[in-house]
Amino acid sequence: MALWVWKFGGSSVAGPDRIRHVARRVAEARKEGHDLVVVVSAMGDTTDDLIDLARQLHPEPPARELDALMATGEQTSAALLAMALDALGVPARSFTGWQAGIQTEGPHGSARVRAIAPERLREALGAGFVPVVAGFQGLSAEGYVTTLGRGGSDTTAVALAAALGADRCEIFSDVEGVFTADPRVVPDAQLLPVISYDEMMELARLGAQVLHHRAVTCAQHHGIVIHARSTFSDHPGTRVVPAGAIEPDRPVSGVASDRHVARLALVSVPNVPGIAHRVFSALAEAGINVDMISQSVARNGHQDIAFTIADGHLAVARRILEPVVRELPAERLVVDDGIAKVSAVGAGMATQPGVAATMFGALAAAGINIEMISTSEISISCLVARERVDDAVRAVHAAFGLGAGEAAADEPAPRASQ
Repeated sequence: MALWVWKFGGSSVAGPDRIRHVARRVAEARKEGHDLVVVVSAMGDTTDDLIDLARQLHPEPPARELDALMATGEQTSAALLAMALDALGVPARSFTGWQAGIQTEGPHGSARVRAIAPERLREALGAGFVPVVAGFQGLSAEGYVTTLGRGGSDTTAVALAAALGADRCEIFSDVEGVFTADPRVVPDAQLLPVISYDEMMELARLGAQVLHHRAVTCAQHHGIVIHARSTFSDHPGTRVVPAGAIEPDRPVSGVASDRHVARLALVSVPNVPGIAHRVFSALAEAGINVDMISQSVARNGHQDIAFTIADGHLAVARRILEPVVRELPAERLVVDDGIAKVSAVGAGMATQPGVAATMFGALAAAGINIEMISTSEISISCLVARERVDDAVRAVHAAFGLGAGEAAADEPAPRASQ
């Protein structure tokens, strides 16, 4: 009897009718003879609603209490799905993250899975129950409830699949798999039947929302093939596999965007050793991850340092950096929260010249100014005005011929038949 781990996202459990639909899918799989462990996210916009509620009471809620609050969203989904399964005659038990044996480490709001002791889940499976696990959460060594950050339920599912030795790990959402771009932005975006771990991690890190990048990292580490599928169709979706299992046939596989970005710039800081360390160590101590970084050419012994962070960390970053600005000293701190990031990702770009030129040319032709640039071996990212980010995605997607019937901008048109 095969063991499957299924994860259902917030849109899949966003009300009684959808929870019943998920329960029917689980019941059908059980009838086929499979054992299942189900991981669920919070219903619909529950997490955002809980955060808004917290901020009505406190402008910067204590991280410990915010985690305790947000964890209740997934717990609600798990209990409701277990009830729906029981109503169909399928024995089920709901589990919080810590009841499922998920042990975490790291800061509140972005904890990491340290270990899993799945004995209680195995006992439930052995007794004929379907365990329904609240994703996104675990328990720290100090006994505190911690959450894994946005998309953390994906990581919960993959980590449980590894701990249980599952035969299959499927992540269900409201889209049929991984597309070359967000279909809501690019209507002719194409479904990718297969994608490598590295490309999926980069797309997820850069804003694609089908899978969380930490879940893909965990899958790669444990050699787990992820199936990204739709809750509402039987389409096989996208398989996320090792890079060696596929050979890139084009330089770019997909285009992602991220609107939740803010840029900070320290203007006219002294051009002396240790300045960058002083700035970024202060942010690191607060658990703030820095993404893109640029440093201007020194003039008159001074230079500018600009960088991007997630906009959710902006208030804390400002509070940390204002005394640093006075200490250095810098002329001023400039904040821009009206920007976004567009990125092209593909394993093939590592060996094909001209990818950057094609991307920059597409943005120029669309009249979109590039504010900052960063690259990795398989990605190129550009910071643009937030109100133009969808235009940027469409322009880059078309330039690389990723849509239905499109050819890349640098590919010759096919010859007419003779």
